[in-house]
Amino acid sequence: MKRLFLLGLTLFQVPWATAADDHLQFDRDIRPILSDKCFRCHGPDAATREANLRLDREDDAKANRGGHPAIIPGRLDESELIRRIETEIVEQRMPPTASGKSLSAEEIDRLRRWVAQGAEWSQPWSAVPPVLHPAPVVKDHAWGLNWIDDFVMAKLEEDELRPALDADRTTLIRRLSIDLTGLPPTHSEVVAFLQDDSPNAYEKCIDRLLDSPRFGERMASYWFDLVRYASTVGYHGDQVHSITPYRDYVIAAFNANLPFDQFTREQLAGDLIPDATLMQRIASGYNRLLQTSHEGGVQPKEYLAIYGADRVRNLSGVWMAATMGCCQCHDHKFDPYSIKDFYSIQAFFADLDEAEHLTKGDNNSPTKRRPEIEVLSDSQQKDLEELAARRSSLTTDETSTAANAEALKQIEEQITLIKKGACLSMVSRSIAPRTIRILPRGNWLDDSGEIVQPAVPERFGKLDIGDRRATRLDLANWLTDDRQGVGGLTARVMVNRFWYLLFGRGLAPVLDDFGSQGEVPSHPELLDNLAIEFINRRWDVKAMLKEIAMSRTYRQSSHENRQTRALDPLNSLLSHQGRFRFPAETVRDSTLSISGLLVNQLEGPNAQPYQPEGYYRHLNFPERKYVSDTGAGQWRRGVYLHWQRQFLHPMLKAFDAPSREECTAQRQRSNTPLSALVLLNDPTFLEASRAFAVRILTESGESPEERLRFAFNETVSRSPSPKEMEVFKHLIEQSLEEFSKDRGAARELLSVGLKPLPEGIDQTQLAAWTVIARAVLSLNEAMTRF
Repeated sequence: MKRLFLLGLTLFQVPWATAADDHLQFDRDIRPILSDKCFRCHGPDAATREANLRLDREDDAKANRGGHPAIIPGRLDESELIRRIETEIVEQRMPPTASGKSLSAEEIDRLRRWVAQGAEWSQPWSAVPPVLHPAPVVKDHAWGLNWIDDFVMAKLEEDELRPALDADRTTLIRRLSIDLTGLPPTHSEVVAFLQDDSPNAYEKCIDRLLDSPRFGERMASYWFDLVRYASTVGYHGDQVHSITPYRDYVIAAFNANLPFDQFTREQLAGDLIPDATLMQRIASGYNRLLQTSHEGGVQPKEYLAIYGADRVRNLSGVWMAATMGCCQCHDHKFDPYSIKDFYSIQAFFADLDEAEHLTKGDNNSPTKRRPEIEVLSDSQQKDLEELAARRSSLTTDETSTAANAEALKQIEEQITLIKKGACLSMVSRSIAPRTIRILPRGNWLDDSGEIVQPAVPERFGKLDIGDRRATRLDLANWLTDDRQGVGGLTARVMVNRFWYLLFGRGLAPVLDDFGSQGEVPSHPELLDNLAIEFINRRWDVKAMLKEIAMSRTYRQSSHENRQTRALDPLNSLLSHQGRFRFPAETVRDSTLSISGLLVNQLEGPNAQPYQPEGYYRHLNFPERKYVSDTGAGQWRRGVYLHWQRQFLHPMLKAFDAPSREECTAQRQRSNTPLSALVLLNDPTFLEASRAFAVRILTESGESPEERLRFAFNETVSRSPSPKEMEVFKHLIEQSLEEFSKDRGAARELLSVGLKPLPEGIDQTQLAAWTVIARAVLSLNEAMTRF
């Protein structure tokens, strides 16, 4: 009966309700119903509240109300809420028909049961600071490898489920490599791991990957989705702007394992840190990442309001998983944030210097977005230091000669040339703060609203800073202070995203909304403990990722059985690992890596890969023609790609990369013919297939079987099955026959891409094996994380 009951619940898509939970919990079972069906008219927003009734607060919901309380605990017949949701009188039934909302029979039953059980209330789960919970007692003590596993096993045991078997070691190293570096392991790395029989082989693999420079690139790619990092301004002409040093700062910060609280301070207020370093000033470019307009007739007042609103949306989304953007025009409909909270947060950013581009329209590309600073790359800086040392040696040489003079002249010329090559980077610069008013209905022309000062949302109290005006640095400190601020919330938000990166789904499934419209965590105590651990470890990102990856929960196979699929279709109970397609950049990076084309360069200008001719034909002010790279930039990692907001590269778009106009905490995953067509026809993938074919022909044996085994091992870390061997042998025979008859077709296929053809290689063979390489690289297994 227990399993039949659970199966019935899945029909209502309530993945968090389990058979063991006979007693309903308000935050998990009831608040979502009230939020979805009732809060619009009976919630936080006073402007739209009906009957002066609030169902988001316990004291209001249970108030006497002239002898007709909405809720009387334990008394169904006297609770107005129950009467109004069950009445046959259409004019009195709630929610009203005009609202477009209705309650299902299962939701009504849950509300009835909850009132009958005593209508116990609780604070929203995300509003309660995380606390450390004792590990639950489990029956199977042998399964777990660390404390995380106890929380997972306890949930599974409640529902009479068993965890999946451990993944095989090949799957584990592939999983770890993709999760921690965004690249597949090489065949030699797989072999080395399989042959390492030391007790800590798995842990050594994690440490190696966390220490790799590729780790920072992988983490930065996700961070850039959050903070909407892009190469262009977004609005109107969507011109290019200069911000690549910020990109390099983020990558370096993750590689250096900069504590997340310091990472936060440097981005929100790097310019306000006493004796700020160059890197901290570069980090303050975060405040300049938003979309801006450089159109000549821009209204400064209008766009300052737009920019301020953008910053509030992004800050609340990135660090608080809050949807404060809803408060731009009115109090939040579902969560306890007010319009005053919105503009008080905006006031923290009122000191940012925005004057230059608002007073001078600029239709050039790239466009200026002052304040900007000149930044030299690490390699440029080293070259300057070496030149300076040589110059010092020559100037102190007492034997002055014509040769010395000529050498000094050349050194000065080289120094000048390097300095001219410095990259501009937008930074924050603090000026006298602008006056910030509440804009009624968000109308930037309405100056009747109250003037507000920088302040945190009222639900969280006040900043303890005395009488002075609060700054962005105060805001950053508050976000990561677990005692006087909301550090516990920030930690919870971030560890939930770490979990998502390692499982494909967060413990709280909605990564950017921890409010009433989001979903409660499947394992709230585990999420709390992870947040506390993050704080106790001094915001150590690598340590948290390692802690999760070391768990047996992480090491499970991604295979599910019929029972778990029926009882837990979303895998909320974590009975197995996640299985999902790579992000767009990883699809590209993986293919380039396997082919041998990938260029691992940490710095430099944005990379511009091949792109369809005329794709920018609708870009104006000014008109533009895309010019793809003709050198090594063509094969750099996706994190370095030019990111045109209005015209995102078609390959990235086909694989669900966001335009980065807003914070994106979780990308969608689609499955369309477009993605398959990209893999088969995009010049990058065609060239990679040709390069991989060269590897197949030059690095493996002579027979088709040996070459196919090499291709599969390099791509998916296994040999082909007998059936696959049969299919691919037929394909190579067919391809060889076709290209032998049509040499022109072979030349046309091999002409795609910049990489020169190796000398002395048979073009018919190369074209045929390019077809094989294209097929192997397009395998679902080659771009799916298991």
